[in-house]
Amino acid sequence: MWDIEILAVGSLRFKHFSALAEEYLKRLKPFAKVKITELLAESFSPSSAVKVRNSESQRLDLAISKRQRRRVFLLDEKGEEYSSPSLAKLINHEPLLFVLASTQGFTDELKNKYPKLSLSKLTFPHEMARVLLLEQIYRSACINSGKSYHY
Repeated sequence: MWDIEILAVGSLRFKHFSALAEEYLKRLKPFAKVKITELLAESFSPSSAVKVRNSESQRLDLAISKRQRRRVFLLDEKGEEYSSPSLAKLINHEPLLFVLASTQGFTDELKNKYPKLSLSKLTFPHEMARVLLLEQIYRSACINSGKSYHY
């Protein structure tokens, strides 16, 4: 059984995203223990955006450092892109930590510390990115178990 944690700044505010996330978490139960940890997103204005990004990145870095046995991937639009089958191979073995920033993103310092994974060259709202990540984890489970979800 896989051991996966998603560390996210902010929560899913829209019920449609929450319902989709819950659906994929339910589907994943036979394949993986998936834990979602949410850190509080800070309010910001245009003049405080950099300060908030720095603060959130510091809190993320501290939280990541407490999970040393996990392989870490920051979700970032400039990260490495994987096909669904190649992501399935990546997920198949060790405990993983996927990290999602708030709308402010990660500091360059944090980005330079950890590998980055991109869900697409497109940019998605962080709430949608979380649902897409869960769907791709579920797709990986289906690929690795020979189920027909992935064609």
